[in-house]
Amino acid sequence: MNPTLRRACRLLWLVLAACLLAACAKDIPVFTPPAQRPAAAAEQPWPRNHVVVLAYHDVEDKDPDQAYLSVRTDHLVGQLAWLRENGYRAVSVDQVLAARRGGPPLPERAVLLTFDDGYRSFYTRVLPILKAYRWPAVLAPVGGWLDTPPGQPVDFGGTPTARERLLDWQQVREIAASGLVEIGAHTDALHYGVRANPQGNTEPAAAVRAFDAGTGRYESDAAQQERLRADVARITAKVRAVTGKPVRVWIWPYGAEGGAALRIVAENGYQMALTLEDGLATVDRLMSGARLLLSDDPGLRGFARSVVATEEPNGMRVAHVDLDYVYDPDPAQVERNLGLLVQRIADLRIDTVFLQAFSDDDGDGLVKSVYFPNRWLPVRADLFNRVAWQLDNRANVKVYAWMPVLSFDLDPSLARVARWDPATGTAAVDPKQYRRLSPFDPVARARIGDLYEDLARHAFFDGILFHDDALLGDFEDASAPALAAYRAAGLPGSIADLRASPEQMQRWTRMKSRALVDFTHALTARVREVRGPAIKTARNIFALPVLQPQSEAWFAQNLDDFLAAYDWTAPMAMPYMEQVPAGQEHAWLDRMVDTIARRPGALRRTVFELQARDWRAPAARPVDSAVLAGWMQRLQRRGARNFGYYPDDFHNNQPRLEVIRPALSNAWYPAP
Repeated sequence: MNPTLRRACRLLWLVLAACLLAACAKDIPVFTPPAQRPAAAAEQPWPRNHVVVLAYHDVEDKDPDQAYLSVRTDHLVGQLAWLRENGYRAVSVDQVLAARRGGPPLPERAVLLTFDDGYRSFYTRVLPILKAYRWPAVLAPVGGWLDTPPGQPVDFGGTPTARERLLDWQQVREIAASGLVEIGAHTDALHYGVRANPQGNTEPAAAVRAFDAGTGRYESDAAQQERLRADVARITAKVRAVTGKPVRVWIWPYGAEGGAALRIVAENGYQMALTLEDGLATVDRLMSGARLLLSDDPGLRGFARSVVATEEPNGMRVAHVDLDYVYDPDPAQVERNLGLLVQRIADLRIDTVFLQAFSDDDGDGLVKSVYFPNRWLPVRADLFNRVAWQLDNRANVKVYAWMPVLSFDLDPSLARVARWDPATGTAAVDPKQYRRLSPFDPVARARIGDLYEDLARHAFFDGILFHDDALLGDFEDASAPALAAYRAAGLPGSIADLRASPEQMQRWTRMKSRALVDFTHALTARVREVRGPAIKTARNIFALPVLQPQSEAWFAQNLDDFLAAYDWTAPMAMPYMEQVPAGQEHAWLDRMVDTIARRPGALRRTVFELQARDWRAPAARPVDSAVLAGWMQRLQRRGARNFGYYPDDFHNNQPRLEVIRPALSNAWYPAP
């Protein structure tokens, strides 16, 4: 071959190879040197005045009975030894309360030991171990169980239990006299489940309103509070009579708190109330303190993993579920559908479900009925509580109630969000948008708040997901209450004037963004008043306000507002919905993650929602499961810890379980 031609061919091949490498490089995830990667929580300094609270129950020398959540004595000794050798330091209730008052801070890796129910093993096995370690602890008995006379079985939540398994009050008196043990309270006689819905689910008696199947009615607020008040008074008097001291620590039966019960507990002088919420407890929130339940008699490795994980739990992995897929006019079919859903979620091995609490059977986004009893809308079926409870107990997931913020079909006299038309100078509801109630109408705000409060009264759940209908466009809201609110805030009272200059437009946009955030805060407060302060919040945000901050004017949504306002920010990371060109989906997802990652710590509080359907197609066909799994893996490699998808079609196995589970579940695809 001619040497010149040979050199030309070699050069051509080099150019082609370089082009191929460049094309591949565009899709290679960014490499972050180890020194620049964020340190795991367990490798960072212990957060000030935080404490691991451990929840033990019975202790047995062999064959620990899980009906009583027992651990073996030698396992308990090994666990305490592991804590001591790894720098954990047991603290007392006095130390925790002193730190809250501004006294000496808690030591790093503080741990508070608690023992529930009042088992005799605390006297025979645990107390000698505590004395050997000189470690303090909390013992919280159930008063009614300890009142049982000798020789009679204890009514252990409906199960007869040998009296010898439980302490007597004289032993409690001796334990209190040891100086190591704080005697708390774990209810007097509410450690059982009451019927909480028409379907017959039993839920913690101290945290829910009972449902009377005979009358078809729920217990009134007043009746529930009287029942709780009497119980707290009885157990407080019993413990104080035995110890001679104020009772300061309340431990919720089943870890389930309620807002009304929390207020009653505080009225009776309690200064700590402990749940079974994940994570570390903090002296700033002692009346809803997190606590790690020790169940299934964990071995040392499992125990150590669980304790370390309290500093930083696994990433959130979510399936977003339409309750409309479960509902059917035939109750028997509802139960079959529910069984399919629960099995599906259990098989996915995820930790969270965003569960629809309203009906959108028409698919237009306007809520005309809901799945819980309430004051203002028809009840399609009293179903949300049933499904949420089954998912919690049978699939072991946290449930967030997915609710609209504004799109409710309430009284026509209430103001709707109106769009100003610059061509005609008139204002009307935009038929291309969600039909929303105006967040500036005080009556509309109050009635939406009533709906949220009624949901909290009639269901047991872990958090709220605020829907993406909480938006206001750059020509909205032009309703009369909105215009009045602008004037009251010192802004012009017409949309034309508000849009007259960039500065004015920016002030108006920020006012609307903050108004929507403030309204969701008001709704959260109504829910927490009933369900308690542990309720978490999440809110959907569109992709454009994340990627293009100037687009806040088109949505009244601001990423930094969301990150500051909610426990979880939930961007709709949906490439097809955003018309991302084919082949650029991964690069677009990278931009989403990178934009949020530039805010310190933001990825830990962001859950990306992917799309499982392609709504561009007339029939909204499912997204290929392998593509969806690839998006999940892409998010994770880019640094996202928390993600999920919408919707889950459990009837048709879409997305396909066997394809997405390795990418979605922490059990199959653990975070690096």
